Amino acid sequence: MKNQVSKRWQRWVNRKLPRSDVQTFSQKNIFILPTGAGVVFGILLLIMLITGINYQNSLIYLVTFLLGAVFVGAMHQTHRNLSGLQLALVQPGEGVAGDEVPFRFRATAGRDDAVAILLSCEEFSLGATHIKAGHSKDIILPVPSAFRGYLRPDRIRVETRFPFGLLKAWSWIRPVSPGIVSPRPLAAPEVTSTIEAGDETEQASPATGNDHAELRPWREGDPSQRVMWKRFARNGQMVVADWEGERGSPHWLDFNAFPGADYELRLSYLAWLVNERERTGARFGLSLPGQVIEPDSGSAHVNRCLRALAVWGEERPRDAMTERHGSRHPKSDSAAGPLRRRA
Repeated sequence: MKNQVSKRWQRWVNRKLPRSDVQTFSQKNIFILPTGAGVVFGILLLIMLITGINYQNSLIYLVTFLLGAVFVGAMHQTHRNLSGLQLALVQPGEGVAGDEVPFRFRATAGRDDAVAILLSCEEFSLGATHIKAGHSKDIILPVPSAFRGYLRPDRIRVETRFPFGLLKAWSWIRPVSPGIVSPRPLAAPEVTSTIEAGDETEQASPATGNDHAELRPWREGDPSQRVMWKRFARNGQMVVADWEGERGSPHWLDFNAFPGADYELRLSYLAWLVNERERTGARFGLSLPGQVIEPDSGSAHVNRCLRALAVWGEERPRDAMTERHGSRHPKSDSAAGPLRRRA
């Protein structure tokens, strides 16, 4: 029975507050109720009123009605704190699965000051924010993530209890634009790409074998098998050999290079390798089923690769969807890695 009531309430709220990246709060979508302190305050007023009636004491009447007027005034002020406030999603967040993903909102007050405004998402909340009438303020709210993929919070709660904390007025914004959550990096085992080096590499290395290796200084993270130990013993120079002519180019990060690992584990390995290439400044490409990103370097290339890993096999959330932590659900692996579709 309780679950049915909760589901009906959620459906009613969803109809009243359709998904939008911009929400303006008014009496049509602001809810207000007494807090615990407000309930106790109301009970005390009732007791004082009964006492005044019983003893016909004018002073008790005066104090009771005065405090009652304060309660009514607080109710109007609490409601007015949110009335006219506009909240807009400026930038959906990007982060790593399991971390808090920052979503940037812009709050713009209406004709009245917005005092002690609280933003929260599930158990994560921010401190009270004050916005002067007609002014704007950017607010960054951390949203919890559990899986890689698209992250679109069902509801962002906006609340105020000013003044006195006797009543709370609240509403929600239900964003449309999702954030992106990349896989959590896991240290990858030593593997070789299954991708051919390509024309560019073939021209640089026309023959195979150790005689045509490209030598470069050793960088942290290079496998010890590629270190030229004899050269190091002779002159103390620690260099690494890249055999471009062999099958499997070290400049490619390949989804199919981890046989036996499930898809999510492969993506975590690739995320770790992408971060390693960024740290060393190496040029690399990324190969995923159905998508290939050509070799390049730099932060823009790294971000592009991480986004590709984040949304691989994912379908962008539709307006009717209400996934809590993104669009990915655990599933068994398949040979082709098809898109995961939602009902």
